[in-house]
Amino acid sequence: MTHPATTALLVVDVQNDFCTGGALGVPHGEDIVPLINAIVPHYGTVVVTQDWHPADHASFASQHPGRKPFETVAMPYGPQVLWPDHCVMGSLGAALHDDLDTTRAQLMLRKGCHRAVDSYSAMLEADRVTRTGLDGWLTARGITEVHVCGLATDFCVAWTAMDARRFGFGATVIADACRAIDLDGSLARAWAEMAAAGVRRVAAADMLAA
Repeated sequence: MTHPATTALLVVDVQNDFCTGGALGVPHGEDIVPLINAIVPHYGTVVVTQDWHPADHASFASQHPGRKPFETVAMPYGPQVLWPDHCVMGSLGAALHDDLDTTRAQLMLRKGCHRAVDSYSAMLEADRVTRTGLDGWLTARGITEVHVCGLATDFCVAWTAMDARRFGFGATVIADACRAIDLDGSLARAWAEMAAAGVRRVAAADMLAA
């Protein structure tokens, strides 16, 4: 371990459905796995998250007759991008990538389990009210800073990092240990929003040298 005991690594949604050939494949998503595996031993606290949706999740385009994936609809909690069915509970697509090293993970956190609300963030669901409990889990262990990597940069990684700031943690995104969907400019917007929230952006080499 080379990072302080007060710093945790959050490995976000490195799942089959977000890799090449998956239901919602992020371009070259699987390429980050070896880099994440190299980073993990440098942290004393590691959290791994999974999208974990019921088959009829409200964020799926299949649940909205006449709608197509990647359209946006109004939900009670705000605008919602409609996605292809993905990361359905217990499915092969929801499983973590086979090569991802999870042996050092102290917590495996599943999110997006509630049918009526999406949950990009590992800390706060899309209604911006319902907490996953991760902030309390980290605080109870004396964590004050989180480093975030995984899939996808512009959605689950960005929301997790910004919510970490919301809950008072320092937050850093390891940019080359992430990959993006980049839907209609979403990647540039996400980096701008993260910067405005005080999220730092670094390269994996910085973390390995720390």
